[in-house]
Amino acid sequence: MARNSEFSSYTFIKNDLVQLEWNTKNPNRDPNGQVYTQQECLDHPEIGIQLGKQRPEFVVKIKENKFWVIEAKGKHKELDKAFDEAIDYAIQINKSDSINAFIVSGVAGNDIDGYLIKSAIVNRKGVPILITYNDNSITGLLSPEQAKYLVDNSTHRLNELITDEKLLLSIAEDINEELHKASINKDKRATVMSSILLAMISDTLPNFDASPSVFIQDINNRAEDVLIEHSKREFAEQIELTLPKEDGAKAKFKQALIKVFFSLRKINVKAAMNGGQDLLGKFYEVFLKYGNGAKDIGIVLTPRHITKFACSIIDVNENDLVYDPACGTGGFLVAAYDKVRNENPQNLTHFKKHKIFGVEQQANVATLAIVNMIFRGDGKNNIINNDCFAINLNRKIRNGDLSAEYIKTKADRPPITKVLMNPPFALPKEVEKEYKFIDHALSQMAINGLLFAILPISNMYASGNYFDWRKKMLEKNTLLSVASFTNELFYPQASVEPVIIVIKKGVPHSPKSKISWIKITNDGYKKLKKKRLPTGDTTEIDNVERTLKNFILNGTMSKEIKGILQFKAILNSDINLELIPSNYLDNPVISPDQITKGMKKVFSEITFQGIKKALQNENI
Repeated sequence: MARNSEFSSYTFIKNDLVQLEWNTKNPNRDPNGQVYTQQECLDHPEIGIQLGKQRPEFVVKIKENKFWVIEAKGKHKELDKAFDEAIDYAIQINKSDSINAFIVSGVAGNDIDGYLIKSAIVNRKGVPILITYNDNSITGLLSPEQAKYLVDNSTHRLNELITDEKLLLSIAEDINEELHKASINKDKRATVMSSILLAMISDTLPNFDASPSVFIQDINNRAEDVLIEHSKREFAEQIELTLPKEDGAKAKFKQALIKVFFSLRKINVKAAMNGGQDLLGKFYEVFLKYGNGAKDIGIVLTPRHITKFACSIIDVNENDLVYDPACGTGGFLVAAYDKVRNENPQNLTHFKKHKIFGVEQQANVATLAIVNMIFRGDGKNNIINNDCFAINLNRKIRNGDLSAEYIKTKADRPPITKVLMNPPFALPKEVEKEYKFIDHALSQMAINGLLFAILPISNMYASGNYFDWRKKMLEKNTLLSVASFTNELFYPQASVEPVIIVIKKGVPHSPKSKISWIKITNDGYKKLKKKRLPTGDTTEIDNVERTLKNFILNGTMSKEIKGILQFKAILNSDINLELIPSNYLDNPVISPDQITKGMKKVFSEITFQGIKKALQNENI
């Protein structure tokens, strides 16, 4: 291979492998090493025999006898050449009876133009089969877990494509920085992302060598074509990219978009957007930190683990009509879609076409929800840009099955069976108080439908209009559950203490009806460097999910967890209807181990403060 043009790709590949948590040390020198670079692989007895003096860019050890060959070239047009050479190396290695090069990748590009990646497995006949997820070819390098899955199952199809949360947030921050350097307004960055993502749906690449004006027009045309195909042309204006006036700024704008394009390919975005992660929501979450627009309208994105929890405990299924009146980027609707896809894939097409409904008042945010669903094959969906208070949903039969339609008059047959919602927080207008969204959603629901909502905790204890709302809500509906969460749940977007409530529509709350009161202090995430990242530990959500689901669906009251989950009716003495868990939960049982840990923590803090004070006194 020609050495000079591939030096930059060498660094790119190695850095990516490090990010993906491969051990890039030489296996010949470190027993835990996994990556041979260039001639290092020839020191492996079998590889050396088969390759002679040939030297691939990288050979990655997946298992003791299974390998991955990576070859690189310096220009995009040489991608197939790099890919073919990697295949040739693999075929040579596979002449051995004891080892096998099962995976190959071609990498082409440089730091200025970005990098293209093409990966495949090589079957026993030496024929490459492209590696895919949800029928989309992957466009980034593989993690150790993904490579081992392909090897262990002798397949080219990945079963899961979950990007590590730290890596995902890091890439989102990098993309935000690139858009910042190009002077793209912080409140416009999410819509820029929408345009690029839609443009990436095509299997052909844009011309990266075109002038800025031609390149941007190409991106706009590609995005509009996708929206037209999915009957959503009205959103094209919301995401249309506009070049700055100065030539220098135009070049910076174009280069920033190219870098974003390749950053997204790095995490296999086209395939991953149709997976179990709400990637677009995660990117928007990062952009929210820097923009003011979302804060002004009270948008707080719901974390993915909460949207999944919601769909689980109210049991969203293929027979439900699901509605979110303030759907934002579509997080709840994506979670509902994913649950049905996992549990009843044969009914998914009908479900996504006739059973999912969402309204978002902010046009640019509604576009993100549309993009989210387009990547899941559901562009012709019932997500609309409108004010939920100005419309209603009415029962409609489509193809012999229950569905709904938006109308501007009062609905005489409300059809919705499940509501999932996180209404905008703390809006100043009285009509847009959080509980007003609850009332609207309930008015769209059939009797016995279930509503899941996230609210600031003040909605459940404050006096005045809040008290009046709680009283009227209980007169017509049943409150099934109230769960309080840490005020870090929406960090860094907001620090409000939230509660989750579940309501059954149309059945007045009986004085004897018990409510599941829950307090969650550990949801499996912790703050780290202005982010919330998963701890990987068992959480209180895991501990209560099944019990709560059984109670909501069947009225079954399983074993309580004192101080965390208990079933109690509203107290006669609670004349102010302060319906919050802290008023109804007993003090938790504290184990000796917890006492010891608590004492150690207090002792450490006292010691630290003593040392700090002593040092301050010395400096006086």
